[in-house]
Amino acid sequence: MLEQAKLIEFIQRGDESGYLVALESNKEIPFEMKRVFYIYGTAEDVVRGQHSNRKSEFVLVNLAGSSKVKVDYGDKEEIYLLDKPNKGLYIPRMLWKDMYDFSSDAVLLVLSNEPYDADEYIRDKQEYYKEIGVLK
Repeated sequence: MLEQAKLIEFIQRGDESGYLVALESNKEIPFEMKRVFYIYGTAEDVVRGQHSNRKSEFVLVNLAGSSKVKVDYGDKEEIYLLDKPNKGLYIPRMLWKDMYDFSSDAVLLVLSNEPYDADEYIRDKQEYYKEIGVLK
């Protein structure tokens, strides 16, 4: 059985001068961070992701704007709205993910436990279903 994705609400501290959210490996982020990247300037009709990862886990946070994430478990799908900079989505390894419906001001921060390795990506959905043992 695949591990489930889950929303994480980060503690925000602040006052009239603004807010601060601190993220540390193995605390707010459930793994040691080894890669950080962000996605921005994505048109509303574009779908990003469209893959699964054999080793990588992720936490996605919309620092600005909003986007949706569809997670496919093979036998069910869940859709998450990321619209607050103190809310993240943890995506364990071997889950198919599609990021879409980006607002014009969206900046999607992605934290990962692995450095980039093209060989650990599954980019064909039928291959993904085969690897997780789902017949479609």
